[in-house]
Amino acid sequence: MTIELGINFFDTARGYTDSEEKLGAALKKHRDKVIIATKSMARDKKGMAEDIDKSLMTLGVDYLDLYQLHNVKDKGALEQVLAADGALAALKEAKEKGKIRHIGVTGHIKDILLEIMQTGEVETVQFPFNPVEVSGAGKLFELAEKMDTGVIIMKPMAGGALTNAKLTLSFILEHPVTVAIPGMDSPEQVEENAAVGSILRSLSELEREELARIVTKLGTRFCRRCEYCLPCQQGIDIPSVFLFDGYYTRYDLKDWAKERYQAMDVKPDDCLECGECEERCPYNLPIREMLKEAAERLG
Repeated sequence: MTIELGINFFDTARGYTDSEEKLGAALKKHRDKVIIATKSMARDKKGMAEDIDKSLMTLGVDYLDLYQLHNVKDKGALEQVLAADGALAALKEAKEKGKIRHIGVTGHIKDILLEIMQTGEVETVQFPFNPVEVSGAGKLFELAEKMDTGVIIMKPMAGGALTNAKLTLSFILEHPVTVAIPGMDSPEQVEENAAVGSILRSLSELEREELARIVTKLGTRFCRRCEYCLPCQQGIDIPSVFLFDGYYTRYDLKDWAKERYQAMDVKPDDCLECGECEERCPYNLPIREMLKEAAERLG
């Protein structure tokens, strides 16, 4: 269905549980029609080389169109991947051998992405961009154009916080992006998103005003469901807590949200306030405080 509608770019990762296996099973028979991108959190040469081979085997393909350095988020990670025995070295060797065709990087911290792009070693950059997350994107767009770097937009719907795909994706496609990768979990969402991509257009003034109202109401203090806060040592499913709280506060599904929250095995009351989740959050959210607030509403 997706390929018939013109969708040909598929993003996965070694860390997305069984995503590579499932995508591989679905896409192998369409190999010449699709672009398969995957990624690894490996930071050293040996680990990355092993992950590349695992991806090829799991996906069941002879080559990968794009392999990315996954979530390079600080100076330490950047120095690791760029070192002589770092992950980038393995990617370059794999490209020479024909195992992968292009090398990319993903991340949330735009200054780090700018730094690695300036090395000229990556061919694509993947970062979050949407109507509520525009800060710093201009510099990335400018450098990408200068370096002829492909731009992949993740979190185009802000992790599900934005629900009007027509307005949101149209806004994103007004910018110099190569591809946007919204998550979809129903045939209806596939059709809706594909329809936006099939007819590129500019937003009308009324649509811009409506989008501005949505952005103002949403603010910036919300979970994007990137799941980098996990695992919680107490077993709290932090993104799910915030997902249910969002349905409670934004979409007026209070009974539905409370019911699902109450069914959770581990709740925010079990939080030890160790702060590990906040250290890992790329958006610097006050997770401990937000968990308490959600618990008050949903409990």
